[in-house]
Amino acid sequence: MSLFSRDKKRVTVEEAHQRTQGAHAPAVLLDVRERGEWDAGRAPGAVHLPLSALVAEAALPQAARGRMLVVICRSGNRSQQAVELLRARGADAVDVKGGMQQWAAAGYPVVGGSGNEGSVA
Repeated sequence: MSLFSRDKKRVTVEEAHQRTQGAHAPAVLLDVRERGEWDAGRAPGAVHLPLSALVAEAALPQAARGRMLVVICRSGNRSQQAVELLRARGADAVDVKGGMQQWAAAGYPVVGGSGNEGSVA
């Protein structure tokens, strides 16, 4: 069973935060930005798989396999592409409107590579 309507392809950052944060979160936040962007700052608990790797048919990270996916990028463009690829593979996936820019603007935490406060690159 899905947390999202099969027709729904986009969620707000508030919905993304609600569904992906915490020890018993029902969905995984999948960040599809490139390594430099990921290293600069990401949402706590997010899992990384760059869109370029997804396009090259890379496997999902173990933590994301068989889970509902909330896909995020910088602004929401790449995550829309990623959702189409993931859904074609049979995944239950939605993207986050406004991406990490909107995540940070909403006041949600962004952490850097060493656990310090990060930034959206």
